[in-house]
Amino acid sequence: MRLYIIFSFLLFAVICSSCVDASRVKFGRLCSRPSNSNIKRGCDRKYGCGHYGASRGKQKHLGLDILCDDGAIVYAPFDVKLNGISRPYSKNNAINNGINLSGQGLCFKMFYVKPDRYTGTLKKGQRIGRMLSMQSVYPGIPSHVHVQMCDRSDPTKYF
Repeated sequence: MRLYIIFSFLLFAVICSSCVDASRVKFGRLCSRPSNSNIKRGCDRKYGCGHYGASRGKQKHLGLDILCDDGAIVYAPFDVKLNGISRPYSKNNAINNGINLSGQGLCFKMFYVKPDRYTGTLKKGQRIGRMLSMQSVYPGIPSHVHVQMCDRSDPTKYF
């Protein structure tokens, strides 16, 4: 009986240690440039706005755009697991790259980033890769990392 109680207590401790309150998660700095932390992309005449839910013709924008200069280093916003490639477009182009990530109870994608690798783990602030140049596909757009939750919910509360 005693062994059963000890085993139950240890199992409960392991389960509870893996539980994270995602509502308290905040993304750390994503880009080396601009140096200010996580500036959200505003609106422009040609390409629209970078906030979640912004109009994209008959569709809506399902992520949040964070300004990031072309070629800037992109960092892990907190301890993350790299879960493979994620592509924003069905047709290939110069910025059709990104990565699936998970950590802190969240699953999310980062687009327009060329990761150094697609699997493994990173600690907060470690390099994920480099920001791709968006100008070849969208001339004049402010370059940005597109952050999209795997369940397509609004990521704004995490910034």
